[in-house]
Amino acid sequence: MVVISSTKNLFRKMSTNAAGALPSVQKAVFFTENGGLDVLKYEDFPVPKIGDNDVLVKNRFAGVNFIESYFREGIYPTEKPYVLGSEASGVVAAVGKNVKGLEVNDKIAYLTRGALAQYTKVADTSPLVKLPASSTDEQLKQYAASLVSLLTALTFTKESYSIQKGDFALLYAAAGSAGIAFNQTLKKAGARVIAVASTDEKLKIAQKYGAEFLINSSKEDILKRVLEITNGEGVSVAYDSVGKDTFETTLAALKRKGTFVSYGNASGPVVPFALSRLTPKNVKLLRPSLFGYLGSKEERDYYFQEFVTGLESNSLKIPINKTYPLSEYKQATSELEARKTTGKSVVEI
Repeated sequence: MVVISSTKNLFRKMSTNAAGALPSVQKAVFFTENGGLDVLKYEDFPVPKIGDNDVLVKNRFAGVNFIESYFREGIYPTEKPYVLGSEASGVVAAVGKNVKGLEVNDKIAYLTRGALAQYTKVADTSPLVKLPASSTDEQLKQYAASLVSLLTALTFTKESYSIQKGDFALLYAAAGSAGIAFNQTLKKAGARVIAVASTDEKLKIAQKYGAEFLINSSKEDILKRVLEITNGEGVSVAYDSVGKDTFETTLAALKRKGTFVSYGNASGPVVPFALSRLTPKNVKLLRPSLFGYLGSKEERDYYFQEFVTGLESNSLKIPINKTYPLSEYKQATSELEARKTTGKSVVEI
């Protein structure tokens, strides 16, 4: 478990040494079978039991992410019942005996599965940020809203393709929380961002956060506009979170030796295709995950420092679209899946 002992960018390995009386039952959002929104349950669920190397967090806020829909629909297989959620902030409620440096009532934000619940067990190897005791609810909410989006953009911008100044980068869903994060990290790295969104209002948001060129997918031909912008050459890299509906366009929009970063399935999984289709332009195709770039302590330390520094300096930010009570998670994810949101939706617990 990586811990930042304050928002002054101090990192260290932690273990714990405290525990307390805990409830045995909590409210959680989970499913017992795959399917649509109707399979979601907001009901009583056992409070997780922690081991010697775990902490138990009493959650205060959690982010709403598309990946939860992929788990629910069965695109990403999981055990069942499965408690949704991957990022949250809250207060330490109990600590395992082998974990040092964290105490009951410490305020933290973290990445792990099962965050859409009143309590979550977090292993000591999980990415975790220890916040100052003075952190307000608004600060806790901002951390819960930012972890997945900003860390995805920070890692992918550096690891999946090394941006060179002046590179054209094609970015879909450019006004969502991940898109807003990518706009900022790509611009900072020197890319010329070509943002794609479905409305002019969304494109204005993308432009506010760094996009240089704007394509309204409901009115314009994406490939035609990309080739116009790049003088027929295509883009160096494309970040495609849409999946099935945009795969062909993205592949055609890449320049010779371009890089295709596929990281979402908003329209459904990409239909299987022959790898030989990548050969004519020597295209690279990646399907990365955030946790795959945070596998070592050194990686977690580096990217969490980038993350905290960005938030502290206000050079990176994720605007919060709306806050829902945990009991209304179904409505929150319904609006996200229907593309009715910009920025990040958060649940209050």
